[in-house]
Amino acid sequence: MERLEKQFFIIPTLQLATALLGKTFVRILPGNRVLKGRIVETEAYLGEGDEASHAWRGKTDRNAPMFEAPGTLYVYFVYGCHHLVNIVSEPRETAGAVLLRAMEPLEGQGFMERQRGTASASDLMSGPAKIAQALDINRSHSGSDLFSGEFFLENAPRIPENQIGTSSRIGISRGRELQWRKFVIGSPHLSQGQPS
Repeated sequence: MERLEKQFFIIPTLQLATALLGKTFVRILPGNRVLKGRIVETEAYLGEGDEASHAWRGKTDRNAPMFEAPGTLYVYFVYGCHHLVNIVSEPRETAGAVLLRAMEPLEGQGFMERQRGTASASDLMSGPAKIAQALDINRSHSGSDLFSGEFFLENAPRIPENQIGTSSRIGISRGRELQWRKFVIGSPHLSQGQPS
């Protein structure tokens, strides 16, 4: 399958949140073990003006990857126990990223099951923290890009517009009015949180 190149990611964050749906996220582990998940749910986060974003007050050491080139991974740690994976989208030095909220496991399910402690396919990657755990991604991967080999995206047919849902983002206290969550309607792999 064709790998997505840098040009794919050089679009506004809100557009990328939709464009990522249906695409395959690939991680190559040591020993060439392959893990794949089909993206079925995303959320867009910008910088200035988006109070739910880590970057709305500007650049810090923590959120610096959000200001890197499109196609960079921004991985952060929350609640003292979870990692969340984002793909940077805006031009360098302009904050913007798409949170990967849910995926459908496609390859490497045995590894994912051991990572997650469950054999339920619909539960393996049905939430942003579950994705990071299933794919063994942590803060050490923040700042990596999707073009060097360990991580990349494979192309797939675009999801028809009538199969894409939109809602407010999940689990936030600010920016609730913004309809920046995108998801594949009817997918059994969506996260279980309620829109804010």
